Amino acid sequence: MAAAPGYLLPLLQLGDSALPTGAFSHSLGMETHLNQGIIHDEDSFANWLTQFIRIQLVHSDGLAIRFAHEAETPAELHRVDRELHAAALPREIREAGVKMGARMLDIAGSVFPCAELEEYATAVASGECSGHPALAFAIAGKNLGVPLGELLATYLFSTVTSLTQNAIRGIPLGQNAGQRVLAAAHREVRDAVALVQELGREDFGITAPGLEIAQMQHERQRARMFMS
Repeated sequence: MAAAPGYLLPLLQLGDSALPTGAFSHSLGMETHLNQGIIHDEDSFANWLTQFIRIQLVHSDGLAIRFAHEAETPAELHRVDRELHAAALPREIREAGVKMGARMLDIAGSVFPCAELEEYATAVASGECSGHPALAFAIAGKNLGVPLGELLATYLFSTVTSLTQNAIRGIPLGQNAGQRVLAAAHREVRDAVALVQELGREDFGITAPGLEIAQMQHERQRARMFMS
């Protein structure tokens, strides 16, 4: 009888969209496009989500996870943290990374402790690093022995699931529509995992100007359900 890999259950726990990191309170720019009428139904949200995965998610969180997984020293990890934080130009997105990063770091450090997580937490507490959920997740997964491809797929799909759950509430969408969007996103996530492993350092931080502008506009939106 084949046994499940030892890292599988911890990975499922950390990748659960219900993990209390605060992701449920962030739309990452989706709410601005919802307010503008660009997103208004299942198809328009699925299109937005596809572009979010292909551009921003791959080149920010995705590459950050790969670089953190490959890092051999704290200095290399700290460089990834600084670059990831600096690349987040919209204020709400920077703050979302810091807040959700602190929660992910606290949860991962208390449930699956390791020396590398402890070192990163110390660097965040001292102000040397800003903190980000992708990096805390990557460190925990690396120390649990999770292969990079599985680590990327779990994190990316967890982010997609959180955004879809928020779209179900915000648009609103029906639950079945949300599941159809998630099923359609499987291929996008698989392609994203492959792409992240092919890109170079110079690709880190690439984003879509329209999405960044929407993320900036959200700060002054009159009525909001989400923090970003």
